[in-house]
Amino acid sequence: MPITAKGLEGIIANSTSLSDVRGDEGVLVYEGYNINELAGKVSFEEVIYLLWHGKLPTAAELLQLHEELAAQRELPQGIINFILAAPRDANPIDVIRTAISMLSLYDKEGSRDSLNKTAAFNHLRALSITAKIGVIAAYYHRARQGKELPPINKSLTEAEHFLYLLQGEIPTKEAAETLDVCYVLHADHSMNASTFSARVTVSTLTDIYSAVTSAIGTLKGPLHGGANEGVIHMLQEIGEESKVDAWIDQALAEKKKIMGIGHRVYKTLDPRAPHLRAMGVAMCERLGQKKWINMAERIATLMKEKKGLNANVDFYSAIVYYSLGLPTDMFTPIFSIARTAGWTAHILEQLADNRIYRPLSEYVGPAEGKIVEPISQR
Repeated sequence: MPITAKGLEGIIANSTSLSDVRGDEGVLVYEGYNINELAGKVSFEEVIYLLWHGKLPTAAELLQLHEELAAQRELPQGIINFILAAPRDANPIDVIRTAISMLSLYDKEGSRDSLNKTAAFNHLRALSITAKIGVIAAYYHRARQGKELPPINKSLTEAEHFLYLLQGEIPTKEAAETLDVCYVLHADHSMNASTFSARVTVSTLTDIYSAVTSAIGTLKGPLHGGANEGVIHMLQEIGEESKVDAWIDQALAEKKKIMGIGHRVYKTLDPRAPHLRAMGVAMCERLGQKKWINMAERIATLMKEKKGLNANVDFYSAIVYYSLGLPTDMFTPIFSIARTAGWTAHILEQLADNRIYRPLSEYVGPAEGKIVEPISQR
């Protein structure tokens, strides 16, 4: 009798060399490297290379990857026209999802199915999508404000380039390095919902654009990538440090979900959280805005005491993004920019040894019946 697991919990859907989440230990590994070894020591571009090639790059390989990504940043004019015409009150992640799907319209070969496509062919599409998603996100934010779209700059890193396009000026070294670490921490996370969506989609041998579009649509949900935005909304609703305890007590009594607390896989501390917490504390102290981090710390303490649950990556990333001056509704798009490295790596891995996903389901409907005829007698 097949095992039934709601939400596929505990079910191994595939094997991967890309990342390993050891929930009981609170460990995250990319291609053999612990996240604590990577965060703050290697750049996002190095992690992209690691996920795509299974090893960290040499200086020459890193330079080549930077040049290849920079060369792919320009958007087709049709995509720019769409961004300029999109409703200014649209959800940015919806605009990104649609624009990624539209990219296939400007890639005649790439929009066809993945059957008989070479690894090099698919890798080029992964490069293109990874290079363009940040541009799409930043350009839409500028467009909805009625601001001009800055020209592409090929000399900047991925984190620098996103902040430059978003804010219209070269970012500070500190801001770029902070965002770069966030990108590294969010780059991959084994078989999470959006990654699973990407792998399921491309397993049909459809095109890569469709697979990434599917992943973005999955990431949008508040139980996945949308959680970090919910953290800031929660803090804003609470308002003051003095109100935290009462708010949490009432929320728990009403069985409300506390955003950014707990994790589906990690049974102990999310290994990414301490890195983000440290950056959040430093940024709030530097800005003289300790209220938000103090509130967050109190919530984390209360939830650990009352429910035995730890803060996760979304909890502190929200504080970091907010302190960077990034718009709240851009938090999930930033997540998608970083996770595109992992999505494309999983897509390439899936295509290298593909088998279409076709799980079973347990039928719990009514027993077979007989049609009553005529219909007037039913």
